[in-house]
Amino acid sequence: MSWVQPVTLSERGVTLEPLSLTHEAGLRAAAADGALWNLRITSVPAPAETWAYIETALSMREAGHRLAFAVLETATGRVLGSTSYHDIVPAVQRLEIGYTWYAQQAQRTHVNTTAKLLLMRHAFETLGCAVVGWRTDNFNFASQRAIERLGAQKDGVIRGHALRRDGTIRDTVMYSMRAGEWPEARAQLLYLLDRRA
Repeated sequence: MSWVQPVTLSERGVTLEPLSLTHEAGLRAAAADGALWNLRITSVPAPAETWAYIETALSMREAGHRLAFAVLETATGRVLGSTSYHDIVPAVQRLEIGYTWYAQQAQRTHVNTTAKLLLMRHAFETLGCAVVGWRTDNFNFASQRAIERLGAQKDGVIRGHALRRDGTIRDTVMYSMRAGEWPEARAQLLYLLDRRA
């Protein structure tokens, strides 16, 4: 994975650190806050599955397909959740942002907006991405609204695309942003964060 290397990103009290097994206890606690693994439309690990979740992410990193981050509260080092670059395609300078989830206490705060600002800025301004994408379950309306608030455009729906944890088959809503759209999206994200502050 020579194009996307592990990196630590930090701003506004939020730090993204490459996910490792040292984050396991914190990740388990974050998942337990709100019993998030019971949501059928997300990929949040059950507390007993966090070790395997991290090992899978590390295997995907080794293969060059995913770079997972622990999302931390900078001041305390407390794990708030996780997010990733994934479906990394260097040949077309494209990656996606996903596998994102947060402890219930971090939801509807500045944490997700800040994390996305960090990831998008690094993708477009450091890695030189031409396109950044997102995907979500067709029934995950909160996720769709959050992606749209970032300034991403809806590309369409892939029907019968993937299995949910309960064995049902989901349709996947796809979004993307091109490099030329990033300056306006960045300005909007900064405006939203400054308004919250």
